[in-house]
Amino acid sequence: MYIKIKVVPRAKKSEIIKLDKNYLKIKVLSPPIKNRANKEMISLLADYYNVNKSAIKIIKGEHSREKLVEVLCG
Repeated sequence: MYIKIKVVPRAKKSEIIKLDKNYLKIKVLSPPIKNRANKEMISLLADYYNVNKSAIKIIKGEHSREKLVEVLCG
């Protein structure tokens, strides 16, 4: 499953906001330095979809706030 994501780094609290069926807004506490925000985003997504972190891949936008992520279910 592919999901579009808008990441907001340095937020006051970590949360996932569902904007549409395949579009999420994810707020993370971490800054966008040394891949910390991406790692926190992957961890939040793994908990949200109840999958391992290894089942989540950033397909597009690794250095951008707008991302395309693949979640391997099952």
